[in-house]
Amino acid sequence: VELVESGGGLVQPGGSLRLSCAASGFTFSVHDMSWYRQPPGKEYEFVASINSTGDGTYYADSVKGRFTISRDNTQNTVYLQMNSLKPADTAVYYCNAPLRPTDYWGQGTRVTVSA
Repeated sequence: VELVESGGGLVQPGGSLRLSCAASGFTFSVHDMSWYRQPPGKEYEFVASINSTGDGTYYADSVKGRFTISRDNTQNTVYLQMNSLKPADTAVYYCNAPLRPTDYWGQGTRVTVSA
């Protein structure tokens, strides 16, 4: 199993970024996927999840209305569109595949929101 995130970077407050997570090594289309983040000096926190067919999503209150999770099962990729970014969104963002009994994680992509 391999999860490779991309799309992070430095963005000004109010800006947007789109993160991608390319998955391989498992049957992507039958599994839910999630995004988590770890702000500097803090614990990991849940950001968003999407079901296997893409028609069910769930968001942390802190990102609801600003972030959108989506997936392309033909490309084995899950996305996180982040709009109206705030300095509090600064974190390393991780893709997660809960393939029970094992959770798989990518290496993370850093997002910095700063003027």
